[in-house]
Amino acid sequence: MTINPTRTGRTRLVGPTAAAAAVVLLATACGGSGTGASASPKNFDYLSVTENTTIKKTLTTLSTTSCTEQNKALPLKVDTVPQSGLDQKLQLLAGQNALPVQFAAGNAPALTTQLFTAGNVADLEDELTKLGVFDQLQPAAVSTIKALYQNKLAVLPYEYNIEGIFYNKEVFEANGISVPKTWDELVAAAAKLQGAGVQPFAASGQQGWPLTRLVSGYLYRSLGPGAMSAIANGTAKLTDPEYVKAAQQVAELGKKGYFGQGVGSIDYDTAMNQFLGGKAAMFYMGSWALANIADAEQDTLGAENVGFMPFPAVAGGKGSVDQYPSNVGLPVAMNAKSFDAKTGDWVKCIAQNYGSVALKDQGTISGFKVNTPVENANAVTGQIRDTIGASKESVLWFEALFSTKATTVSQQNAAPLVTGAISPEKFMQLVQDALAQ
Repeated sequence: MTINPTRTGRTRLVGPTAAAAAVVLLATACGGSGTGASASPKNFDYLSVTENTTIKKTLTTLSTTSCTEQNKALPLKVDTVPQSGLDQKLQLLAGQNALPVQFAAGNAPALTTQLFTAGNVADLEDELTKLGVFDQLQPAAVSTIKALYQNKLAVLPYEYNIEGIFYNKEVFEANGISVPKTWDELVAAAAKLQGAGVQPFAASGQQGWPLTRLVSGYLYRSLGPGAMSAIANGTAKLTDPEYVKAAQQVAELGKKGYFGQGVGSIDYDTAMNQFLGGKAAMFYMGSWALANIADAEQDTLGAENVGFMPFPAVAGGKGSVDQYPSNVGLPVAMNAKSFDAKTGDWVKCIAQNYGSVALKDQGTISGFKVNTPVENANAVTGQIRDTIGASKESVLWFEALFSTKATTVSQQNAAPLVTGAISPEKFMQLVQDALAQ
C-alpha cells in the first residue's frame, strides 16, 4: 500500500519491497488458528518505518496534548525499521507472538490480510464501533481500506491520499501551457517543455512505483475503474494488448527523455527535490506531498506556484478524470491480542483528534475527520481537501492487488521499462508470470 528524499522529517514510501516469499513464510510462522496468548501491554508501542516520521510526530504531539491522560496510563513508545525490512520484521514478531500494540502494515496488502486471518490484527470496524468513534473516519478512507483488505477495516488511516500530477504553474505559464485534460495534451506539453530545455517529469526509478503508477493511471482511464480488479480475478491478463498499450505509452515518455537523465538511480527524495526545486515541471505523486510543499525550506519553488491536476483522460476511454487513485499512505494495524481498555482509550482519542493535529502541524490529510477547524496551509492543500470531500469514486494503484512477489517484480522492472532496457511486452510478461506464481 503503502517516500521522501531530503528528509525534512515528512516522509512516505508507498512502494513495497518485500521478500518474495513473505506470505508463505508468514503462514508458516503464525498459522491460521487465531489463537495465542493475550497480554495487557505496558506501553502504547508503535512499530513504524524509518522513512516515515509524520505519524510519529503527530502521535507524539497527541501524547502531550489531547491524549495526555491516555499516555500516562499507556506511554507511547516508537520503534522503527527500514521499510525494506518491514515485512520480515512483522513475520518474525508474529511467529514469536510479539507484535507491538500498533505497527506499520505489511508492504503488500496480502501480508496484512494473512496476519488478520491468523488472528494477529484487530477488526477495527468492530473496535471503533464499540468505542463509539467509527463515525470519526472519512467514508472514502473506509472504502479504500476495505478495497485493499478483503472488505475488512484492518488498518487505521493515519494518512489518506489521492494521487495526481503536481505541476509548476510558473513554468506552465511561461511556456504557454494550459493544464492538460487528455493524455495527448499531456504528451504534447511534455514535448513543448523538453524543447524549451525544461525536464517534463520528476520520477523515482529507484523506488519504481512512481513509474508504475503512470501505467495504472493510463489503464484506469482507458479501461475504466475495473481495470486492475480484472487482473486480480483472472478475467484479464497484463499481457493482453490493451494492457501492454499502457506500458508502451509510459515507456514512450522515457524513450523521449521526459524523465531526465539517470531515472533508474533517482530515489524518492531526489525526485521530490527536483520538482520542488523547479528543475522539473511535473511530478506524479500522492497528496502526502503536501507536507513537503508546505515546508518552505524544501519547497524553494513556493507553494503558491504548485498546482494539482487529475491524471488526464484517454481518448475513447471508459474511465473518468474524477476517479482518483487513493491510498491510506502508511497504513497502521493494531494487534488484536493486546487490544485492551487502555489501548481502546488511546484509539478513541486518536480518532477524535488526529485529523486536526496532522493537518495543523504537518500539513497532511488523514482519513480521520477534522473536528477542530484548521486553515489550509496553501491553495493546493485546499484544492485537494475539497477534492477528497467531493470524491464519490476512487481507484487503487498498479500493485494494490498484487502478491508480494509480483509487487517486487513490477517495481524492480519499472526503470528498465522507461529506459528501454526491457520492452513493454517483456515488462508485462514478467509481472504476469509473477502473479501466476
